[in-house]
Amino acid sequence: MHKILITFFVCMLVFPAAQAGQDTISVTGRPVHTYSIVARDPDSGQLGVAVQSHWFSVGSLVPWAQAGVGAIATQSFIEVRYGVSGLDLMASGLSAQRTLDALLAADANPGVRQVAMIDASGQTAIHTGENCIEYAGHLTGENFSVQANLMIEPGVPQAMAQAFQQATGPLAERLLVALEAAQAVGGDLRGKQSAAILVVSGKASGRPRQDRLVDLHVEDNLQPLAELRRLLTLDTAYEHMNQGDHALESGDIEAALAEYGRAEALQPDNLEMKFWHAVSLVNAGRVDAAIPVFSTIFKGGAQWRELVPRLAQAGLLKADAAVLERINAAGQKAGVKQGGDANE
Repeated sequence: MHKILITFFVCMLVFPAAQAGQDTISVTGRPVHTYSIVARDPDSGQLGVAVQSHWFSVGSLVPWAQAGVGAIATQSFIEVRYGVSGLDLMASGLSAQRTLDALLAADANPGVRQVAMIDASGQTAIHTGENCIEYAGHLTGENFSVQANLMIEPGVPQAMAQAFQQATGPLAERLLVALEAAQAVGGDLRGKQSAAILVVSGKASGRPRQDRLVDLHVEDNLQPLAELRRLLTLDTAYEHMNQGDHALESGDIEAALAEYGRAEALQPDNLEMKFWHAVSLVNAGRVDAAIPVFSTIFKGGAQWRELVPRLAQAGLLKADAAVLERINAAGQKAGVKQGGDANE
């Protein structure tokens, strides 16, 4: 009973216009017609949302998630308070369904909303208002919900659900696969413009920034999903770099080398990743293996060569004078002048 009373009073606060009988479509006034997915990874407990739309910066409006609490997508005629208050209510202990029911009851215009929620236990709740623009619909499964409106053809939720269930890998990857499946069967009637992925930890650590595992936005792009995939690959590579840095700090050179190698495999043309891989090789005593890597890096510009002695001075590169001279010679062999660009 106390939860029902709490829900009532919270809804009086989050939808004051509805309680006063005012007919307000949305806080934002923005009709963001789109397709999205909310999901939970049953193994890690991670929660995520992914979305694509023909609207600028969809990632700032549709996806909401909080570690250990839930994930929400609010779309069609967006009411952002479904995201803000929805997370608050789930954090107070309400299930996704009870949260959605309470917020819909307090909304003066539920017919134009499309909202999906998933809580930390994997329970889903979904609402597609009767006034959402065709083709509109949703489909739920174990630990996920997919929803779409203003689609070229019916069947987008079905395509998304099938793709998500068949996909493998981290949650962010599976969310993106679902978006790509939606686009493959036509997607938004108006076309495409922006996309986003948000993934948070299954349990709150008390450090909100650390709990946001993936937070990628494509604000305006002719091919937003292709750009989102590029960013996700880059984000994954840099996460390997971060893990390599942590291993280096703790003195685990072998683990650092493995992580830097994984990053470089994902981004073979990224000189930053090659550089730190080479540094780790030197620190592991594998100077012979590091020299050709440095030579490749130095062809990209003299700044990398100039960074080497600075790292040695800071104690981040364990190289004596002889090793530094070998690295410097690699720069000369690569045709890079100190303080200049690579020679043509």
